[in-house]
Amino acid sequence: MAYDATKMKDWEIAEEAEKNMPTPEEWQKKLGLQKDEVIPYARISKLNFLKIIDRLKNKPDGKYIEVTAITPTPLGEGKTTTLMGLVEGLGKRKQNVMGCIRQPSGGPTMNIKGTAAGGGNALLIPMTEFSMGLTGDINDVMNAHNLAMVALTARMQHERNYDDAELAKRNLRRLDVDPTRVEMGWIMDFCAQSLRNIIIGIGGKMDGFLMQSKFGIAVSSEIMAMLSIVNDLADLRKRMNEITVAYDKKGNPVTTGDLEVGGAMTAFMRNAINPTLCSTAEYQPCLVHAGPFANIAVGQNSIIADRIALKMADYVVTESGFAADIGFEKFWNVKCRYSGLKPNVSILVATIRALKMHGGGPKVVAGLPLPDAYTKEDLKILEKGLANMVHHINTIKTAGINPVVCINSFHTDTKAEVAMVRKAAEAAGARCAFSEHWLKGGDGALELADAAMEACKEKNNFKFLYPNEMKLRDRVDKIAKVVYGADGVSWAPEAEVKAKVFEADKKYDEYATMMVKTHLSLTHDPAIKGTPKGWTLPIRDVLIYSGAKFLCPCAGTISLMPGTSSDPAFRRIDIDTKTGNVSGLF
Repeated sequence: MAYDATKMKDWEIAEEAEKNMPTPEEWQKKLGLQKDEVIPYARISKLNFLKIIDRLKNKPDGKYIEVTAITPTPLGEGKTTTLMGLVEGLGKRKQNVMGCIRQPSGGPTMNIKGTAAGGGNALLIPMTEFSMGLTGDINDVMNAHNLAMVALTARMQHERNYDDAELAKRNLRRLDVDPTRVEMGWIMDFCAQSLRNIIIGIGGKMDGFLMQSKFGIAVSSEIMAMLSIVNDLADLRKRMNEITVAYDKKGNPVTTGDLEVGGAMTAFMRNAINPTLCSTAEYQPCLVHAGPFANIAVGQNSIIADRIALKMADYVVTESGFAADIGFEKFWNVKCRYSGLKPNVSILVATIRALKMHGGGPKVVAGLPLPDAYTKEDLKILEKGLANMVHHINTIKTAGINPVVCINSFHTDTKAEVAMVRKAAEAAGARCAFSEHWLKGGDGALELADAAMEACKEKNNFKFLYPNEMKLRDRVDKIAKVVYGADGVSWAPEAEVKAKVFEADKKYDEYATMMVKTHLSLTHDPAIKGTPKGWTLPIRDVLIYSGAKFLCPCAGTISLMPGTSSDPAFRRIDIDTKTGNVSGLF
């Protein structure tokens, strides 16, 4: 049943839906799983992916549907809500369907973004568990990551305090770490701007090594990125020894393998390697695995979750972070390259009011009423904003994937506005569906479900944007021109020097090109909306993540530690001391 989303808050809908949520035992029976393939965690479960993949290895994969969006605006697009609605809609059509999404970070949950559980009747449950730690994967990532920093800083202290002979007695060799070139920092899962830049080791010679350090948010960890793209535990273990933690005084990388900490780090990840089974509010299964942060990482749920789901379901719906220029591009050229999986369809989520902002609509100020342009019919502004949607449709078509535009509805949308968006989408070569999943759940997403199923029946011509042998600067140039719409790329001298070094070594041909760019614009400037022309993408640096095997060309600056706002969500989150139920999550 659909709840009255106009009167009930998300956490209230979740609380009602969870009363009839299947138990781990019921899920086992419903999904045809073996007893040892389900690992119960109170009301939810993890799935043992190695056993499931081995048992179903000869079963054909289901249809693979990806969800992306137009360029984000403060008005929201609703990718996760649309994913949940589509899964519910396919469920209403009696299809064997499964969703795959990422685990939310505690930082945004307690800040201004919310839990990423969807919304209204297109919601993931159990919402409290999902929003507040789930089965501990992010804690495992934090422990593994921070253990590497413990190993590094302890080693730097010992090398300062002991000569080579004394180190040899302790079975240690001198790594001679350059304290000004420590690449790694510490992590925690909150938005804590006061920890972006810190000094550690204050005190005596037994209190560590005095140096500048830093914190990032947990989901920005290279280990989280690795969890997204590995195929199994052996792959994760190998990569865990290859993370560059710092450089020595000769400029050579110092890795987690050099610190002999990779095995212990992987031991912390022994449970996190398995995805968690949750549910839509209408009781279709959803796998939750890996975390967000598409700015510098892949921004996808895990390959492992997708592989399991494709063996278990006839339709699998997965989500990419941010818009098609960032999340979809990385899904297309990184995740699919690593996984070997080929998508059938991509859903491009758009809202009429977000398209109006891309058409030059007025600025939106948090806490103030929306300007009339967003709540009343304005075909002129909407028509100008449609270019952003068409740009992203063309990106999806360049990948050879069938596009379906989803108009994620608001009650203020008019028939004329919907018709205008539909006409533009179809003229650009995409199917288009109007969907009311937030308000009506699966019943409101039937048109979207039908469009997705129809698109899945058609053949596509999936192809990567560039081959592995293409050099880094050529890859960046192609991404900038084809995906962003830039005229070209300008390289800062330091970035170009790094790029040439990477291009000269063939081992880096296999490294993924992981673009670092604002998600708020097709350009490098978050203030520029719409579909700008006549601009050049500036690359100021190239970062290397040797465990994940990413080369990250940086267009602009990206902070790995967001800040907490003046009016964060935690001010409204509380607990009922009689029932233990959490209120205020959104």
